[in-house]
Amino acid sequence: MTEHPPRSVLLASPRSFCAGVERAIEIVERLLDQRGGPVYVRKQIVHNVHVVRSLEARGAVFVEELSEVPFGATAVFSAHGVSPAVRAEAVSRSLDVLDATCPLVTKVHSEARRFAERGDTIVLIGHAGHEEVEGTLGEAPDQMVLVETVEDVLALDITGPVSYLTQTTLAVDETAEVVEALQRKFPQLRGPGSDDICYATTNRQIAIRDVAAQSDLVLVVGSKNSSNSVRMVELAARGGTPAYLIDDASEIDPAWLTGVGSVGLSAGASAPPELVDEVVSALRALGPVSVSTHTTATETIAFTLPLAVRRAG
Repeated sequence: MTEHPPRSVLLASPRSFCAGVERAIEIVERLLDQRGGPVYVRKQIVHNVHVVRSLEARGAVFVEELSEVPFGATAVFSAHGVSPAVRAEAVSRSLDVLDATCPLVTKVHSEARRFAERGDTIVLIGHAGHEEVEGTLGEAPDQMVLVETVEDVLALDITGPVSYLTQTTLAVDETAEVVEALQRKFPQLRGPGSDDICYATTNRQIAIRDVAAQSDLVLVVGSKNSSNSVRMVELAARGGTPAYLIDDASEIDPAWLTGVGSVGLSAGASAPPELVDEVVSALRALGPVSVSTHTTATETIAFTLPLAVRRAG
């Protein structure tokens, strides 16, 4: 009987948690340690079902709106940010708020206020309905318009100065096409001083593109509502490699592996790293594998925690 060579697993790096996600999760964990439950969190703290379940088991209560939070209780804003209207509602309900908004999302909000104050119409590139987009739109609802595609740009009818911002978790290449369309339509277009798409999103897309080019199949660990995870799958598929988004190893369909000699594996910025290890174990259960890591960037960024949850010393 002929032995098949081991299936190769190419681990993309960077993968899994980014600094903003780590900070948001740690805020909730420290609050639970310091105060006990319940700690109310508006929306999912990050877009990952496993993270949410783990925090729920420790006493976090996830709600859709602040109206579900008892008057005067402890509440956390998710990593995706909130609009000024939500902040005002928190004040009106006397909530003790910890803000877990990613600092890179806060940067976009600051830019929105600055662009609005100088009188611009702001074109926000993003996905309708995403929590980050809803929060950013709320900074200047009368001066901001949302676009998703080049076609949306062509349909715009704006007079006066125009600037643009982007959601932080978009596909870099697709966003560049939309920005170029805006620049053609509005030659005086102004944008942010530095890219709004965050370093972690960019790094994970570069890494998955590199690995996908060497793989017969790509698996990305992440939840369906995780924008950056979905973009990674789309990016691999656009390059011609079959790609699937899975929440965990239980969602692997063995049929995907038929005739596959190499599997590219990564995880979105909100997916716990141990889920990647479980996928490797599941692949091993289906036959021998060799694992190698392909690193395209090294991340050293860390964000400071809010003073209220920092440990003394």
